[in-house]
Amino acid sequence: MSRLERIYYFHQKLKGERFPNAKTLMEEFELSRATAHRDISYMRDRLLAPLAFNSSRKGFYYTENDFALPFEDSPKILFLMGLLNRMADEAGLGSLPEMKKLEKRLSQLIAPGYEQLMDNVLCKWIEVETLAPAVFETIIEAVLKDRRLDVEYCSVEGLKSTRSIEPQRLINYQGRWYLLAYCLLRKDHRLFHMARIENAKTGIKRSSPRRLASDSFLSDAFGIFTGAIQYHARIAFTGTAAELVRRQHWHEKQSIKEEKNGITLSLPVNDDREIIMKILQYGSRAVVLAPDSLRRSVAEEITKMSICYQE
Repeated sequence: MSRLERIYYFHQKLKGERFPNAKTLMEEFELSRATAHRDISYMRDRLLAPLAFNSSRKGFYYTENDFALPFEDSPKILFLMGLLNRMADEAGLGSLPEMKKLEKRLSQLIAPGYEQLMDNVLCKWIEVETLAPAVFETIIEAVLKDRRLDVEYCSVEGLKSTRSIEPQRLINYQGRWYLLAYCLLRKDHRLFHMARIENAKTGIKRSSPRRLASDSFLSDAFGIFTGAIQYHARIAFTGTAAELVRRQHWHEKQSIKEEKNGITLSLPVNDDREIIMKILQYGSRAVVLAPDSLRRSVAEEITKMSICYQE
């Protein structure tokens, strides 16, 4: 457990006039005596807690009843704590034992209003995928310990392969988890959809220098399909679609031009797949202006969709 959690726990004991001491922390968090004393010293010397020791009760107490820890009972901090917990649920991590433990600890230690706030915070994402806890934990371990990963990966077409990869970064995109890694099979950086990793085990410690992907690999083009920019899309939005997109952020290098009947959105693209889905989402209120290749791809998809509804 973190020092912050231990300090809040000790603080609650002090506020309840229970005269906690080093042994209180040692028993609750399985600490050494030296660590427990360092936590108490930190409260007194760094957080300026008005601590005094009562010899007859063999414990500490506050000499000032109105003392509060930084951010204690702050509505904004409580909201942030609740939001992070709800986001973890929506990101597919709610089933992990550690998340359940954290929620319980927060409700007990941080502030009295936390539990009530949790009941009033709702995060809703769609297409959220649940990860296998064992796979997720193995990936986390490999990232933290700088080890290779041996994975069994199933592509969206159903093709299975075994890869040795060097994990670099975890990415949550629209409720889905991805792993940026250097693939030793392809000799290049790849983005692995973590829900498609069927088995994973940690491999050897990395011995060679880290082959890091450039910052532009993830940020240059629109969406999750990373890589070099292939073209700049120009899309005209009208009606309610224009009103919605005008306030949205699709990419850091996007530009929006006001038109007589709406707006024109321009942004860099690497791969057609996601941008086509976004365009179709707005139906007849979104029209591709450029490039011609994207315009044709959207038109072909609309034709295929129309055929599905003719019978």
